[in-house]
Amino acid sequence: MVTLLPFLLVDSAFATIVGGEVTGGTSGGTFVKLAPPLANPFGPPNSVGNDTFQSPNLFGFDEDQNVVLVAPLTVDVGSSPLKAGTIVASHYVFFDPGPDQSVVGTVNFDADVLAIITSTSNLASSDFLANTGINYLSPALRGLEAGDAVTISGARQISFDVTAGTPGDYVRVLTVPEPAALVLMGLGIAGMGLVGWRRRRTVS
Repeated sequence: MVTLLPFLLVDSAFATIVGGEVTGGTSGGTFVKLAPPLANPFGPPNSVGNDTFQSPNLFGFDEDQNVVLVAPLTVDVGSSPLKAGTIVASHYVFFDPGPDQSVVGTVNFDADVLAIITSTSNLASSDFLANTGINYLSPALRGLEAGDAVTISGARQISFDVTAGTPGDYVRVLTVPEPAALVLMGLGIAGMGLVGWRRRRTVS
């Protein structure tokens, strides 16, 4: 007989960008996942925004993880507002090409996408999720323009279709972090139960 505990306590849950692809547009770039601290080709080190990359690539990096919202959070794509008590992981995706270029692509995550934040005001209101040590430059210039679109294109995927110049286009993606420790512990306990059951079957 397999016995599972009614609950398991875990210290943290997490989610991460697992990949992406540029499928169209004029930039000719690829998708690149970054990790803080950021090595910037232009501008101050470990910064994002205000022409700090000037690259044809589509970029993304993981922000804060396992955050419990203490108040409702307004988002631009997805059910809004997210309720207080919701646990989220945050990710930043951006296109900073320099001269006006367009990019069409996808970004994939290892957890379900809950919402996307694309407007200047909502990005500013959600910057408490940017707990990475990165310096976010010119926050008042963020936000998508008319004709740009970032959407949830799959359970664990977003579609990114924008034209950008200076200072680039930036969005925040919120996913539902998965308690990996809980999954592993659950599998381990189930495995121990199965081993015990098999042993008892062998003895009898």
